[in-house]
Amino acid sequence: MERPDAIQQIRDACRDIARLMMKIHPAVPHLADKETQDDCYPILHRITVELESLKKRIGKLERSDDSSIL
Repeated sequence: MERPDAIQQIRDACRDIARLMMKIHPAVPHLADKETQDDCYPILHRITVELESLKKRIGKLERSDDSSIL
């Protein structure tokens, strides 16, 4: 697999994960257990932050590849 293909595969996976995360968050209140809910929200936030960090790092790598072409 070439780097551009790997970047696209990771980008696609990040997009899919983000879509799935949007389904998890609204379901948390329906757990009807405050302690579990209070634990879930920070975990979901950390996952989102890490996912965004991954996307930024991949974007930075892609931009560095593009600048070497110039």
